[in-house]
Amino acid sequence: MTLTELITACGGNENLLRALRVEEQVIIELADPELRSSAVAELPFNTQLSQLTWQPERPLETHEWQQLGQWIEANQRKQLLGAQEITASIHRPSWHIAPPQGLLNDPNGFIYHQGEYHLFYQLYPFACDHKDKYWAHVTSTDLLNWTTQRIALCPSDWFDSHGVFSGHAVSNGDELMLFYTGNVRIGEQRDRITTQCLATSSDGLHFIKHGPVIDALPPSVTPHCRDPKIIRHNDHWLMLLGAQHQTADNQLQGRLAIYRSDDLYHWSYKGLYGDELGQFGYMWECPDLFELDSQLLGIICPQGIESSSEHHQIPHHNGYFKASLNQNSALTFDGFTTLDFGFDFYAPQTAETPDGRRILIGWMGLPDETDQPSNQDGWLHQLTCLRELSWEKGKIFQRPARELQALRGMQHRHTFTTESACQTLLLDTKSYELRTTMTWPETGQSTLRLMDNGDQYCDIILDSDNQRILLDRSHTLSTDGEQIREITWNTGEDVELQVLADHSSLEIFINNGEYAMTARVFTPEDATRLQLISDRPQLWQDVTFWPLG
Repeated sequence: MTLTELITACGGNENLLRALRVEEQVIIELADPELRSSAVAELPFNTQLSQLTWQPERPLETHEWQQLGQWIEANQRKQLLGAQEITASIHRPSWHIAPPQGLLNDPNGFIYHQGEYHLFYQLYPFACDHKDKYWAHVTSTDLLNWTTQRIALCPSDWFDSHGVFSGHAVSNGDELMLFYTGNVRIGEQRDRITTQCLATSSDGLHFIKHGPVIDALPPSVTPHCRDPKIIRHNDHWLMLLGAQHQTADNQLQGRLAIYRSDDLYHWSYKGLYGDELGQFGYMWECPDLFELDSQLLGIICPQGIESSSEHHQIPHHNGYFKASLNQNSALTFDGFTTLDFGFDFYAPQTAETPDGRRILIGWMGLPDETDQPSNQDGWLHQLTCLRELSWEKGKIFQRPARELQALRGMQHRHTFTTESACQTLLLDTKSYELRTTMTWPETGQSTLRLMDNGDQYCDIILDSDNQRILLDRSHTLSTDGEQIREITWNTGEDVELQVLADHSSLEIFINNGEYAMTARVFTPEDATRLQLISDRPQLWQDVTFWPLG
């Protein structure tokens, strides 16, 4: 039996859902198993998975595997036609990037290429679930106005059949190269296979998959090995991978695996890095590596590290190290600092602008949290605002990208002339930028209450007695995740706040970007009030805000 005969006997190429490769066996998953003919009746068939197993007389050639992938991609793109309409929702952002339908997670492949910014993101288009991921694609010339392009990559081939997982991009002359992790699950036990894959484009819109460029795991690394980041180092390229190392006594450790290449197609393994940190979580995800003001910095998202806060009990974290990279491409780390202290910040990616700025964007969400009010409207999660990074006072500062100032409407400034324990402002919008400075209370608390309608609201609390700043969303609509985050504040200094709000999100930048806190905040449509509340009367400092659109 030839491949063409097999597919005909399975109901034709439009009945194909998935193709898997286990050594030389071919596993075909069917949309409708009843369309099988008697010609394949004797072949093993798993009714639970709707998968047929075929052992060809000769191994399939590369072009035959490619043909299978092209048939499956054509079927997937037909299905996508019904999932690209933007659903109406009071929680939908007006200027952040969010999916039209389905679940969004990590940003991918953020890069400036041939006069245009390209940004991709993980998307499952058909439900608010973590299932087979696609790469959605948007482009911009100004980091402000984004154009939605065709889906860039589909989980259509034997090496990415259960998800085109996260990765980065390289601008290589006229060619845009996408490196990503191909995710495959085999059998009812869902054994995981991960490879590092490449797709290229000459026009920035249509991509050709080349399959795995790294098809085996590093020694002592589990199949949790993903999220390639490509950097140029001296005269060669390095690929950084988030990895899970299994020790001789079966302990699981987060580490970075590094590969080297001269041509971006052929890669050699260099080693695992991060031993100087000891047991620092059980998995590292989404690595990045770049320089700010001559300081090399590495970003990771470690899972399972200890938290210094009683309010942070989930395993997912984000942060950065000072890093050094020697001539032999050996990477070492020093210290770890949280990048964003809020509830909803993960998997950040950075890109360099033509004028040399380092811009970051992250996923405003977390891996295990999928129960949010926007689900009822058919979509879940969004990306953060773009943030400019700088290296000041030995730490990363984050500020909203200067391009976002073009979103501002008319400025409103409120000056208070008498002392009071409470002031109320009616903003009449849930999409705005706000700036104020809050005086640190000598005792007790002062609160900036946002997205407030009396019953639902989110508080930024200056807690003098316990020397901390709290972000409290426990009075918002029911949502997945924890309800309080905190930053230690033992300086007694006043707190300068810049807040960017967008219907169901708050991004809070403290002391000119020294600290950041990101939160999904779901409140009713009429929750447009702001309140300033304290334990005793005080003279509040000016509040300035701009509606954003």
